[in-house]
This record gives sequence, C-alpha cells and structure tokens, in this order.
Amino acid sequence: MSRLDAASLLLPSPPPIKPHRRGGRLLPSALAVLGGAVVLVVFVLLPSPPNPPRNYGSLFLSLGSNDTAASHLRALTLHPHVAGTKANSLTAAYVLHALSSLSFPAHITPYSVLLSYPVHRSLSLSTAPGGRGSTKSFSLVQETYPNDPYAPAAAEVIPTFFAYSASGSMSAEAVYANYGREEDFAYLASRGVDVAGKVALARYGRIHCEDIVYNARVAGAAAAVVYTDPLQYGGAPGEGSFPNTRWLPPTGVQVGSLFRGVGDPTTPMWASSEGCERVSVEDAMATDDMPRIPALPVSARDATEIHRVLGGAVAPVEWQGRGDGPVYHLGPGPAVLNLTYAGNDTMATIENVFAVIEGEEEPDRYVILGNHRDAWTFGAADPNSGTAAMIELAHRFSMLQKQGWRPRRTIILCSWDAEEYGLTGSTEWVEENREMLSSRAVAYLNVDVSVVGPVFQPCTTPQLDELLLETIKLVQDPDNSSQTVYDSWVKSNVSPKKIGRLGDGGSDYSAFVQHVGIPSTNMIFGEGPGYPVYHSLYDDFVWMEKFGDPGFRRHVAAASIWGIMALRLADEEIIPFDYMSYTVELEKYTEVVERDVRGTPISCSPLYNSIKALKRAATKVNNERKEILRELSRKQLSKGSSKVRGLNDRLMQAERAFTNREGIFKQEWFKHLIYGPLEQNDWDTASYPGIANAIAAARSTNTSASWKLVEHEIHRVARAVMQASAVLGGSLT
Repeated sequence: MSRLDAASLLLPSPPPIKPHRRGGRLLPSALAVLGGAVVLVVFVLLPSPPNPPRNYGSLFLSLGSNDTAASHLRALTLHPHVAGTKANSLTAAYVLHALSSLSFPAHITPYSVLLSYPVHRSLSLSTAPGGRGSTKSFSLVQETYPNDPYAPAAAEVIPTFFAYSASGSMSAEAVYANYGREEDFAYLASRGVDVAGKVALARYGRIHCEDIVYNARVAGAAAAVVYTDPLQYGGAPGEGSFPNTRWLPPTGVQVGSLFRGVGDPTTPMWASSEGCERVSVEDAMATDDMPRIPALPVSARDATEIHRVLGGAVAPVEWQGRGDGPVYHLGPGPAVLNLTYAGNDTMATIENVFAVIEGEEEPDRYVILGNHRDAWTFGAADPNSGTAAMIELAHRFSMLQKQGWRPRRTIILCSWDAEEYGLTGSTEWVEENREMLSSRAVAYLNVDVSVVGPVFQPCTTPQLDELLLETIKLVQDPDNSSQTVYDSWVKSNVSPKKIGRLGDGGSDYSAFVQHVGIPSTNMIFGEGPGYPVYHSLYDDFVWMEKFGDPGFRRHVAAASIWGIMALRLADEEIIPFDYMSYTVELEKYTEVVERDVRGTPISCSPLYNSIKALKRAATKVNNERKEILRELSRKQLSKGSSKVRGLNDRLMQAERAFTNREGIFKQEWFKHLIYGPLEQNDWDTASYPGIANAIAAARSTNTSASWKLVEHEIHRVARAVMQASAVLGGSLT
C-alpha cells in the first residue's frame, strides 16, 4: 500500500476546494472520494476569459476561505504527531497529497537524525531527608476534561518529558531558582544558597527550557524540574482554565527540547545526507549543547505541592507566584525530590515536504515559504495553524494559475519536520543546499504558529520592512472589517517602526537568516508574548476554535499577508527590498554598543563609518531602481535586461555579506554578524551577537585581552557592513 493510500485510510482526505463564483464562472477544481480513492474532478464549464486579470494580488485576496483553513487544521490535528513517529509520517503524506492535488509538483525529502523519546520517568516528593517524612508520588499526567472530544486520542500523546534529557536517578533537596536565568542562580549564590548537588526547581516565563537546564547544570545542580507557574499561564485567581477559558489547566505541562544547538546532533555543521560522516550518539549526547543532567517538566499543580514544603528564606517579591498560592521559599530543602528519567536517544527518519511553482522568467530564483508540521501534541496552534494557512494559501495560488498567473520567479512551499527538536528538518535541508540557496534564494517567509490571538506581530530582516507595511495596508483586519491589519496594528500600541527582528533561534528562519544570510520574515497573530497552552496536551482544535481564532478569519488574514508578500517577491520586475531601513537599525544597535563600552578605550567609529557607506549605497541602489522602472515603463529597457538582473542580484546578495565564514564568537554555526541568538539565551533576539557575547565575556574577566576581543568583534561587523555596501554599490575597488 502506498503512503498516500495509507494516509487516506488513517487521516481524512484534504477537504475539497469550495467553488468560488466570480462573474458567473466556476473557477477551481474539486476533490471527490470514490471507494477510498481520491479522484480529481476538474470543472471546465466555461471558457477562460480572453484577457486574464493583471492584478493577481487583488484576486488572491478575494479568494480566501476560512472553511478551507478550518477543515485542514481539523484534519491535521486529529492525532498527536511527534517527529519521527508514524503519526507524523501520515501528516507528511497528508500535506503532500493536499499540495499535489492542486497540480503542484510535490515531493518528500527524508533525513536520518538523532531524536529522543521517553522510556520511563518518575518524580516523588519527600517532606524530610532520608525518607523520614511522608512521600508523595506525582502522576505526571495531563488530565482530560469531561466530554473532551480528544480524550481517546490523548492516550496517544507522548508522556511529558524533555527531549535529550540525560538519563539517571537523583534524590536531593530542592532549591527554587525563579526563572532559571544566570542572574537567578547568581542571586542564590549571593544569598548563600548552595545549588551544587541539588534539584533546581525553576519556572517558565523568561527563557526557554534548554537554557534553564543548562544554567542549572552550570550552577552545579544535579537535576532540574521546570514548571508552568499560574502567574504566567493560569490567568487571574478564580478565572478558571481551558475548556472554559484560554488558560492552561492546573495539570498542563509544557514539554520541549533541551538541545541548545540546531539540526541533527550527529552532523554538526554539515547535512545529514545519506552516507555522510556522523559523530556517535554517545559523543553527540556528551557535547556542551546537551543538558547532561536529568530534567523533567511538571505541572503547576505538582510544583505547588513542592513549594508548600520548601523551606529556607522567603524568596523576593518578584520571585513569588500568584496571590492564591503558597509563599515561595528558596530552599534548600527540607523538601527532597526523587527524580528518575530514562530516555531513548535514537536515529529516526524525518520527512520534509516540498511543492514547487516554477517561475516562468527566472526559474533559478527562489521565493521560499515554510512552516513546520511536527508537534509535541495535537499542534492546533503550534504549528498546524501555520500549516493550515499554508495549504489555504496554496489553494489560492492554484486558483490564480487557472486564471493565467505564472510567477516570474519560482515559489517553493516547505513543510518542515522535527522543528521542535532543534529546527532539525529546515536546518538539514539548508545545510544540504547551502551553496545553491546562497546564490539563488530571494527571500524566506516563515510562519510557525500563525494564530493564537488578535494582535499582528511581525518580524523581518530590515530590507523587508516596507514590503511588510505595504502588504498589511492591503489586508482586512480579521476582527474589524472597517479597518486593515495595519490600522489595528498601529492602534494596538505596536509602532510601525518596532517590527521585530530575527535574532533568536525560535523557528525555522534561523538557518536561512543566521546561517546563509537570506532576507526573511516571520509573522503571527498573537496575544502577548505567547499563549498559555503552548506545547501542552490542550493545544487542540477545540482551544483554537474557542479562543485562538473563532471563525478562522485570522488564519485567512495570515495566509493573505504571507501570500501577497510572496507574490510581490516572485512577480515584481525589481525585487522590493529597501536597505535604508537597515541603516536606521544599525545606527540604533551601534548606539547601544557605544553605551556598553563607555569608559573603555574602545571606539565605535568603524561601525559608524561603515553604516555611512551602507547609507550611500542604499541611496544609490534606490535611485537606480527608480530609473530602471522609468525605462521599463517607457519601453526603453527590455524585461529580460541584464541591467535588471544585475540590480536584483545585488539586492539579493547584500544580505549574504553580513555573514562571516568563521561564525559568531562562541557560536560558530551562526554566521550572521548582525542578527543571531545570545550565548546564554537562544530565544532572545540579539543585534551584533558576536559583540554582545564578547562584551559579556569582557565584563566577566575584565582583562585587556578580553576587551581587545570586543574591539576585534566591532571591526568584524564593520567589515561585514562595508562588504554589504560594496555589493549594493556594484563596483569593485
């Protein structure tokens, strides 16, 4: 039985395209299911119009279907689908079928990578050392609720765990470490609270689990327990939880990966291709990017029990929880945690799915759209709200093709696997195709979670700022038909000039921006910094339908923004990049560095001088763009002109110049000197990350050599900015 046939038995077939009638003409095709076989039925009732519409953007916006998005999301989230499992292979088959049924050439690219699964875990609490007090065992189970439609499938959910946690058993006193940041462990040391050999109890809310456990290990902890505090995830006292409100139930657990690297741990810095060189699993698990201590995620209910019996000094006010809970103490003890974890770190197959819409005039230039497909549980928000939006967008592209549209440049739709483990699927593909992407990729447009709330929250590399702003001025606000997404965004106190940047390691844009230097975006309709049911059992279709996107209009808006940006990047004669935005951002970042090195002999003049050069080059290239567009409008220049191609190549390649082969100081895989994660927090967006890491090291050691390294990092960035200026300018010295 083929994979596609198997998928049609275990997952519903992709929902049919709902016919849209425009001017009395039936546009799209539909799918019919006959005896288990999927049959493509094409409606060709009326001839095509003699002159296909030129404004495909307007047509694209008119074709959005919330029913299509909802149907695909429901189908994708019927079962939990962790990377490397049969269930996730079936979702790959589903996406492959959904895209290929739209007549797009589609295929799967598999990789063998190191993944991690739980075998056994247990946690109990003793109220006194040596077992002299009472002992309470925790179930570590996320409970379903009465009449939960996903209760039968909940039995398929992988037990709560941290991927790549070290296996082992530990019985030791607990110490409360707040958010598990470096400064939290430093505070404990300043208070004389010894973490060495203890079990660190920390809460989510400021940094991600891999950094919490890493910091605990560096501080000397023998194990770590991380929980979701009601203060951040439980709403106000008495407000209730899902399914009655959007908040995480008391037994909810946020799972995740403790790997601080990216990609397959057995192929660091190179692709996990067939027959490739690999480090052993044992060696991969022993690197500093791995936690190397056992750790478990637990619920708020379990953590509250631990807090009730934890002694020692009262924790500071800012370390306390919600008002209806116990007073938090620092410890250590007298509470003793008995933790056991056994994991299976094993090679598994993951599957990336691709669909290609080949460009008619520049097939060797790629506009790439991506979303990951794997989920820790059902994944209604993370990530399959994005998957549903991508398939909905693909439906519209298919309808445009039936109206005569062909993109100028090639559009590639990507469904990544194993993002949750460490951006694995996208990283391996980018590493395998690095040189091709470096020479041919125009831009990468990422959507991970597309919808969890009403507030539009975009991130870009700066040359895409204007394109983004122009796009959201065209898209109707999904919650207020009288205004655009831009209007509501401005009213939500998010300044148009405060577009987020892509310096963290939070999603699949990382390899594109931070490793190769490809202009990129990421976007979400969100609410605050996250959503309460993140990475828990309760991230299901019911939560999305009730709280994330009632009516599924936000999914359509997300697909509209994503698609319009893709259309403009793929179709416009001159790629719509504007590097003037970059110069504004670089000046801001340099001012921060200048403050950080004040009182030292270090000068930021090299940075300021390079930014001036970039500003001149950006002005020059913008003037060239205007002149070429004038010549094209007057038919003084042919569309296939080498002048146009040359300008576009410079616009594409300027971003690559911000990368350096040696990588960021202390983080060699990350090549982008402007945007990348900080050494101690992969989820914190950093500008000039190499400079930031060097300054942190210099402040710690305060030696002349360490400050000399800061100066070196400043010159490295200045050289990269000068190289970008030269690429934009287009002339050799």
